[in-house]
Amino acid sequence: MTDQHDDGTQRQPSRVVDQRGLYFDEIEVGTVYRHAPGRTITEADNVLFTTMTMNTQSLHLDAHWSAEQPFGQPLVNSMLTLATLVGASVAQISQGTIVANLGFESVKFPHPLYHGDTLYSESEILDKRLSSSRPGQGIVTIRHIGRNQEGTVVAECVRSVMLWLKDHHAAQMEAQR
Repeated sequence: MTDQHDDGTQRQPSRVVDQRGLYFDEIEVGTVYRHAPGRTITEADNVLFTTMTMNTQSLHLDAHWSAEQPFGQPLVNSMLTLATLVGASVAQISQGTIVANLGFESVKFPHPLYHGDTLYSESEILDKRLSSSRPGQGIVTIRHIGRNQEGTVVAECVRSVMLWLKDHHAAQMEAQR
């Protein structure tokens, strides 16, 4: 990519930065990543996600019925909360550096999320190890925590992901060219 000066001469950019996540070798156990921006969950978000995933639970779709239940109002679908919580980490941790999401060790929803609440997310690196069966890749264990606008924890999960080591990923990408 080049720019042209007003006098017609070409100028090379001094630096190009590609947005990406972190490679396994850049991950440090104990680091906490606070993700931005937060995400305000609307009623439309909740209804769309709930119907798109064929979850007919009245707690997410029927405001009148939900008003008569213990929480007194519709709840945001917990799977939407989980997907948003994990999704918020992608740009900072795993964009373009992930091999696979390996699974969830635990998922908890200690407090409901309601329409109009904003979900703020952070991720803590709990553990990492090289893969014993896949050279050039490593497994990272991450705790994701979601809080509402008042700081109340509304979701927490622990999951494992497989990430590339930087040099191996570059070599793999070059081999595909």
